[in-house]
Parts: sequence; structure tokens; C-alpha cells
Amino acid sequence: MLVLQNVTVVYPDRTKAVDDVGFTLSEGENMALIGENGAGKTSLLLAVVGVLELSGGTIEIDGVKLGKKTLGEVRKKIGMVFQNPDDQLFMPRIYDDLAFGCRSHGMSEEETEARVKETLGRLSIGHLRERSSLKLSGGEKRMAAVATALVMEPSVLMLDEPTAFLDPKAKRALAGALKNLRHPKIIATHDMAFAAEVCDRVAVLKGGRLVADGGPALFGDEGFLRECGL
Repeated sequence: MLVLQNVTVVYPDRTKAVDDVGFTLSEGENMALIGENGAGKTSLLLAVVGVLELSGGTIEIDGVKLGKKTLGEVRKKIGMVFQNPDDQLFMPRIYDDLAFGCRSHGMSEEETEARVKETLGRLSIGHLRERSSLKLSGGEKRMAAVATALVMEPSVLMLDEPTAFLDPKAKRALAGALKNLRHPKIIATHDMAFAAEVCDRVAVLKGGRLVADGGPALFGDEGFLRECGL
């Protein structure tokens, strides 16, 4: 379970990127995090994994409160998939990209091999194991980036604009893969059709504030969404 209480992030120029946001993400929930550019979506995700320092509030995952001493433990529990797959794929082979996290946490080569094989199989991308990310399509890169987060067996998955640069076929493959994963998810996106297919909960940010948090019916409230710049 992921719990945010009064989360606030203020940048050095005094811009309040996230303003008093709070919610609980429970087992089985898939939350679409939507809002216009600059609404605070990416800033909120980065705060959850400790990349951005909190100016106020608390973040807790599975009973572990985010702080300097717990940062490593929190990041093991939250799998983050960045908007640009190249930020996560930097090793000679996709196998090594997945193995990097396992090795960094002291896992044996036997456990690393088992984790990587199981994760690639779960996403049906075992054929990418020996490939370089430089030779992959956009859709293949995205799936491999998801795998780098999934291999650590996180409690929660967070994805930032996962459909960026993807063609319709790759979007369908990604949607199918995500729906088959048991992990609760936060998906920050402008792609309403994708979000409606994958998510059963919608949270709307405007000016850094959480202005709505409800069910899929929010996708159909065109007047409200226009007011939020969507």
C-alpha cells in the first residue's frame, strides 16, 4: 500500500510543483494520473521515489516512511518507468539492463539469472535478452524499460507517459502487458484512451493540486477535463 499525506514539492525558484497532495493506492488499483503539461504529474512521481525532496508531507510504502535512511528500501518497493526508455537502458544487452538492479542489491548470479528469465518471460520479450537497446524499436524499448522495474519485484509500479513515441500496435501490446500484472500502478499520461483501457481510477492534477480522484466516469466529464486543460 502506498500512502501520500499532504505531499508538497517546492522548487528552488519557489514554484510549487506539488501542492498538498494526498491519496492511498491499495492492492489491485490502477490509477491514471492526468493533468495538463506543468500540472505536477512527473514531479509527484519523482517525489515518491525520492528524486525530488519533499517540502512538506509524508510518503509511506508498505509501512516504510520515505526518508534519507530508508531511500534505498523505498526504491526497491517502487518500480519507476521513466518517460524516455534510454534513461533506463544503458547496458550492452537487455539482460544486463535487468541484471544491473539485481546485482546492485547483492543478489547471486543464480538468483539474478532466474529473476531476469522470469521477468522477460512474463512480458513475452525473452527474445530481446541478448539484444542491445540501440537496435530496438520504440515499443521494444518501452517493454524492456518496464522489465527493468519489474525485475526487482516492486510493490507498486509507476509509469511516466508510457505511450510516448509508441505506434498503435505497441500501445496495444503495452496495455495488454500492464493489465496482466498484479501490481498496483500509477500511470501519468495524456493518452486518455490508453488510461481508460488500463486504469480503474482517475486522479486529476491542476496547478500541482489534486482536484479530483474517482472512477473511470471522470474520463467522460468533458467539461471538467477542459477546465483542467485537458
